Amino acid sequence: MDDKTISRTRPDVCVIGLRGFPDISGGVETHCEQILARLSRTSPLRFVVLGRRGYMDRTHIVNERLDVRPVAALRNKYLEALPNALAALFYAWAVLRPRALHIHAIGPALVTPLAKLLGMRVIVTHHGCDYERAKWNWAGRLTLRMGEWAALRFADRVIAVSPSLARDLRRRFRRRAGRIRYVPNGADAHAETAPAEQVLQRFGLAPGGFVLGVGRLVPEKRFDDLIDAFENSGAQGKLVIAGAADHGDAYARALTGRASERVVFTGSLDRRTLEALYRNASLFVLPSSHEGLPIAALEAIGAGAPVVLSGIAANRDIGLDAHHYFKCGDVEALARALAAPGALYAVDRDAVLARFDWDVIAAQTLEVYQSMLDRSGMLAAVERINAPA
Repeated sequence: MDDKTISRTRPDVCVIGLRGFPDISGGVETHCEQILARLSRTSPLRFVVLGRRGYMDRTHIVNERLDVRPVAALRNKYLEALPNALAALFYAWAVLRPRALHIHAIGPALVTPLAKLLGMRVIVTHHGCDYERAKWNWAGRLTLRMGEWAALRFADRVIAVSPSLARDLRRRFRRRAGRIRYVPNGADAHAETAPAEQVLQRFGLAPGGFVLGVGRLVPEKRFDDLIDAFENSGAQGKLVIAGAADHGDAYARALTGRASERVVFTGSLDRRTLEALYRNASLFVLPSSHEGLPIAALEAIGAGAPVVLSGIAANRDIGLDAHHYFKCGDVEALARALAAPGALYAVDRDAVLARFDWDVIAAQTLEVYQSMLDRSGMLAAVERINAPA
């Protein structure tokens, strides 16, 4: 649809800090798409998401209460978050006039003080300590820590996506502890899937004949460890790594240079194709050194895949038994896990999904919005949805 069909109604919530959706890979993007699609169907609130031009080129209208609009954006490995957050903030303030602004991630959260100066109510979702990512130098890490401080100091509400992160924030920002809420990432128990036979044939795979890793091709995902472990394990079948780099760099080129008959890089895939791979993998592995709360692992569990994860705090927050975890960076331990039967790492899918259900998570997010919007704002939303056509 084109811009002429966009609703001109003042949104209740404007969401910024993400690339956009649908079919744009990333944990923040999946988080927003899953929650907002549900809330736009089940709540009276109206949402506008401001994505980044270059990742999306036209407005996507999900339904009458949710649209995703591209805003002019800078696409750069190091300088993307802040200028794009500023552009989205000023568009929201000058054009949309939302009742609340929801900022995702601590890089974009640098604009929180400015949003407050402009008179906006602000929610920030903290998706993880991005200053721990390998790509950042001291200046980048300092900037991200400033974004975290700005979020915790000035936002009206802060959502943390993992319990360990929520505990850490409450410890470090004790005076703001009452404004911090744990609302996790989730998995979809009824995810749609592409035809398995077509997907497997496309990549030369057999059902149950491959180990799967999913994520962006960045150092903190540690896919180089996964390849080393696979090559040393004596495991049969293939290793499939699904994902791409946002910005071509030496690391991604070196990683994809290790492709072979048994090591397959698929590039970025849509969610239905990924679901088919999850359902047919002998084992899903996430060897990361940094995560928020890993959606890829939750999706793999939701699809019924056996799972092995690095033992970082965010992965342990999923709450699997100890044998599902290995010490991050321990290639020998990972190789032993790959050599073992995949059935050893089967997960109680229903028990995990009961704790990470997108429907429940959307309801928890709605509670945060309701606590932010004054009574008149909520009444306006209800009256709007009940108004005759």
